[in-house]
Amino acid sequence: MPEFAAVFAFDVRYYVFLIITLGAALLSVIALTHCAVQKPDAFNAVGTLSKGAWLGILAVSLLLSLLFAQRPGSGLIFTLVAIAAALVYLLDVRTGFKDLRGGGSSY
Repeated sequence: MPEFAAVFAFDVRYYVFLIITLGAALLSVIALTHCAVQKPDAFNAVGTLSKGAWLGILAVSLLLSLLFAQRPGSGLIFTLVAIAAALVYLLDVRTGFKDLRGGGSSY
């Protein structure tokens, strides 16, 4: 019975890491796509890194996500860095674009 529990725990861990890495890849694709369609001048207006810098950061985060999706769990730190980069873009820069266009919330 304990052998089955150990094998089951490794299977669960594998699938949790797989979900995290695939989620990181999806988040990176969304952020990279949004970044690619923005005008370069908008990045200066928001007061953030240039469009090229963000495209590079997000492309590397997508690459890291896809690279470690093959072996979930082995590069969890890189997957977490990829998630952080995509979330910084989506929650900070994209929100700045919304505020710039006047589409922000009125709270």
